[in-house]
Amino acid sequence: MKHPSVIIFFLLSYVCCFAQEHTNKEVDSLYKEDQFYAGITYNLLGKIPEDVSQSGFSLGFHLGFIKDMPINKNRNVAIGLGLGFSANSYNQNLLINKDDLGNTTYTVIEDTGTYTKNKFSSHLIELPIEFRWRTSTATDYNFWRIYTGFKLGYVLTHRTKYIGDLGKIRYSNIEDFNNFQYGLTLSAGYNTWNLFLYYALNPIFSSDARLNGSEIDMNAVKIGLIFYIL
Repeated sequence: MKHPSVIIFFLLSYVCCFAQEHTNKEVDSLYKEDQFYAGITYNLLGKIPEDVSQSGFSLGFHLGFIKDMPINKNRNVAIGLGLGFSANSYNQNLLINKDDLGNTTYTVIEDTGTYTKNKFSSHLIELPIEFRWRTSTATDYNFWRIYTGFKLGYVLTHRTKYIGDLGKIRYSNIEDFNNFQYGLTLSAGYNTWNLFLYYALNPIFSSDARLNGSEIDMNAVKIGLIFYIL
């Protein structure tokens, strides 16, 4: 995720600067709002098994386009339908490895001092759907917003990486990951700065992924900031 993260960081910086610049233009009675977005999140793991814990800072980067479709005369209530990209990492102490037969195994690393890196990451194409309420007008560029919605994601690639006493262990596109991810979203704020929350409704792993004989039901929870521009 190193190179995509750098690119998205610069895009976020551009969005923040651009969103604060208001140019003079003719009043558009059929105006639309917030059609491009970019965000950064702190990624948490929900429903974690016993003895599994997160470590370090797990980041997510998100950007995309949402078609804004107002549904009332004042155009401050709308439906949004879009397409986006998301890159996410999760640092934790669940070692993902393979045995001599090629089967994927899951074990908890009890001594965190035995490794310097242990994470899994993913890149997704996402379809956000939002119900949008805001206090905007055709001439007011600074307004409050509350957007609730649903997001469906398809995992393009996922990777695991361990560096420690066992050496370097890396795998790509393990079958135990769920290729489809979906969850509820909420963004709310004023002008440029908006809080963002995503709560996944399905697990990161499929039912084939088991720790000590039990399914790994961990899901993704993302909390951060999202920026909107026209």
